[in-house]
Amino acid sequence: MKNNEDKCIIQQIKNEVLVLNQEYINESEDHYDFWEQHIKYVVDNTLYLAQKYNADPEIVELGAILHDIALVAKVGIKKDHHINGANLAKELLLKYGYPENKIDLVIGCVINHKSSKNATNIEELCVADADILAHFDNIDMVLDVAEKQGIDSKNILEWCEGDYNDLSENSKSDFRPKYEKFIIEILKRLEDTKNKG
Repeated sequence: MKNNEDKCIIQQIKNEVLVLNQEYINESEDHYDFWEQHIKYVVDNTLYLAQKYNADPEIVELGAILHDIALVAKVGIKKDHHINGANLAKELLLKYGYPENKIDLVIGCVINHKSSKNATNIEELCVADADILAHFDNIDMVLDVAEKQGIDSKNILEWCEGDYNDLSENSKSDFRPKYEKFIIEILKRLEDTKNKG
């Protein structure tokens, strides 16, 4: 019974984020789809890592769904999105009656998702690593963000290497082949773009 209640809360929280996501798409200048371009990849990677590292899948799934909620909800500025996101996440989890002893674990995942080096437990590490790994799942998103942030083609690889180096040591070695494949594809795309231009 408890497991069904938890799955129901996860779905309700996901639905809330999807509504905010649709509002962002409709109202923002860039019409960015956080869910399709990023969050869904973070969720998938987080669940994979939770199984691999024996972390609590419920905590990491909620942490992944909520990790960028402040960006999706357009609350505060990007550099503080982990702090603002923690506050929004707590409000949502309380709204749906999520157990208070678990709320702090989810909040930790939101606050510490910017780097695995900030993680204080395995759940936080899973979400932080999954957030980075999601970048290697979506080349179009990486190239789009690089363009919006004014990162030129020479510096994209340096930026990606910085992301990779922010992974935990276990994830770095496990996902090195995925990262190398991603870099080859980035180089190919950059070369194609250069040849067309």
